[in-house]
Amino acid sequence: MKKYNPTSPGRRQGEMVDTRVLTKKAPERALTFGFQRAVGRNAFGRITMRHRGGGAKRRFRAVDFSYDKKDMPAVVEALEYDPNRTSWIALARYLDGERRYVLAPQGLAVGARFIVSAKAPIAAGNRLPIAAIPVGTYIFNVELAPGRGAQLVRSAGAGAQLLAGEGSYAQLKLPSGEIRMVPMTAWATIGSPSNPEHSLMTIGKAGRNRHRGVRPTVRGSVMNPRDHPYGGGEGRTQRGTKRPKTAWGKITGGVKTRKPQRSDQFILKRRS
Repeated sequence: MKKYNPTSPGRRQGEMVDTRVLTKKAPERALTFGFQRAVGRNAFGRITMRHRGGGAKRRFRAVDFSYDKKDMPAVVEALEYDPNRTSWIALARYLDGERRYVLAPQGLAVGARFIVSAKAPIAAGNRLPIAAIPVGTYIFNVELAPGRGAQLVRSAGAGAQLLAGEGSYAQLKLPSGEIRMVPMTAWATIGSPSNPEHSLMTIGKAGRNRHRGVRPTVRGSVMNPRDHPYGGGEGRTQRGTKRPKTAWGKITGGVKTRKPQRSDQFILKRRS
């Protein structure tokens, strides 16, 4: 982690991840493109997620989650920062000369090699079918179905542990504590995503949140009664309601919000 001299109140409290491990500032131009962020709006332009908007302009990095170049070794040319995700990304050059962005696992350095192969050794960065991975290994970039691409365990510092493999399904313990079954023929990457200190970062000042596209959040207790169930009263008052509620009066706190999904049958234990 990187701390600053207390030249201002924000600097005094702020604490950032040390980015000296990164080797390249500007992204690979051919692998980036502009995009318009949704800033919390749906297809009709209505706000469905509050407190989002603004932020520094950014370009999207085309990270490869399909890993369709199998049995072809690749070498890491650079480690880069991606403003659209929490973990670092690695610029990989394959044997045929093509360059792609991939999620960088912990411990990956410039010059390191990895391969996507069913016969790859168990080493950080290599990608194999789950059936070929020993029980107890930590993996990320996990497929939910073969050929669909990496969907699970992609955030910084996360890691799923392979608990067991029996029949056509394997049991994974996800970072949330959920135990889930995935097909043995699905592919996963060995290791854990890079930048594990991301969760230790202290914002320090409101301006940094605005740069990230986070707008101010107002507490419900300081609103008027017409604006929030917690609003009203003289000075600081109690919540005035038996159970926690959202701004629209819906009960929250302990209420399950997940709707029935077809994939519920693959969940052996809910997240803690």
